[in-house]
Amino acid sequence: MNQRINAFEKGQQAMKAMYGLGMYLSKSSIEQKLLNLINFRVSQINGCAYCLDMHSKDLMIKGESEQRLFILNAWREAPMFTDRERAALAWAESVTRLREGEVTDEVYEKAKAEFSDTELIDLTLAVTTINTYNRINIAFRTAAGSYEPGAHAVKAG
Repeated sequence: MNQRINAFEKGQQAMKAMYGLGMYLSKSSIEQKLLNLINFRVSQINGCAYCLDMHSKDLMIKGESEQRLFILNAWREAPMFTDRERAALAWAESVTRLREGEVTDEVYEKAKAEFSDTELIDLTLAVTTINTYNRINIAFRTAAGSYEPGAHAVKAG
């Protein structure tokens, strides 16, 4: 499969706007490891090979276990995720899939129990941002496999 367009090269102005979201999220009170876990899970749902390659490498270099990554697709049945992680994963899945046009009250209440209002807004922004990156990479067939850990790291200012 050949890459169609290198959006990160040809669309630098558009990508600059996306990078601004990453810069904002790098300053969020939500743990970066949790944000990367969310990025990985949403990328699983969307089938974005480039993002799966990138986020798995970034997570593992920061100490995430292979076991948790391997089982993330079945996180509901796995005992190794915290209540905060579970609430974030459920929220991320609901916002990504938007089944029947809504995020349920049950998912919202669990998220509200673990996250402040600001954090929940930031979590939602993180989910919508990775969804956008997934769609760009899938649409333009960004090749997976060559990502070097930390290559797209955003430095908090």
